[in-house]
Amino acid sequence: MSETSTMQAIARLVPQGARVLDLGCGDGALLDLLQRTRGCTGYGVEYADANVLACVRRGVNVLQLNLEDGLAIFEDNSFDVVLQIDTLQHLRNAETMLRETARIGRAGIVAFPNFAHWPNRLSVLRGRMPVTRRLPYQWYDTPNIRVGTYKDFEVLAGKNRLRILDAFGLQDGQEVRFLPNARAGTAVFHFEHA
Repeated sequence: MSETSTMQAIARLVPQGARVLDLGCGDGALLDLLQRTRGCTGYGVEYADANVLACVRRGVNVLQLNLEDGLAIFEDNSFDVVLQIDTLQHLRNAETMLRETARIGRAGIVAFPNFAHWPNRLSVLRGRMPVTRRLPYQWYDTPNIRVGTYKDFEVLAGKNRLRILDAFGLQDGQEVRFLPNARAGTAVFHFEHA
């Protein structure tokens, strides 16, 4: 999966001119794309100094915050869309952050590595943790503190009264809508509070 194809798939879910908050925005590439191609405004939230600097160099508004501290600085429905792209699996308070996403945004979009993708299943069947392009780390040095599946997120969304507006997998730059839990390395969900 290429970073460009992921960003383009996410961008298609964001309404033209939306006010966006990108949690864990990295170097700001997605928010920059949304500003240039979709007329969006908003902010990125990032903790790492180098990424904050990269955002500033791109002209992306960025707040340097630790997501583990929460999002109390934002009021309810402050944004049209809140993004968590490759962020959820790094957080200790993932469920809390998901509820906060629904609180401060009219809609949320999350994307994360789908641990149920068939190569991962095969690796576990062979007795080893997977190492793939999507999960390129050994089990002992991964920044991912949790793993989840496409189906796991469906259950979590239901538990937190989130209505899924769209869901699909991404694999090798292509949307996967048939059996995404097994056939896609990335799970993507667009949701709103029910």
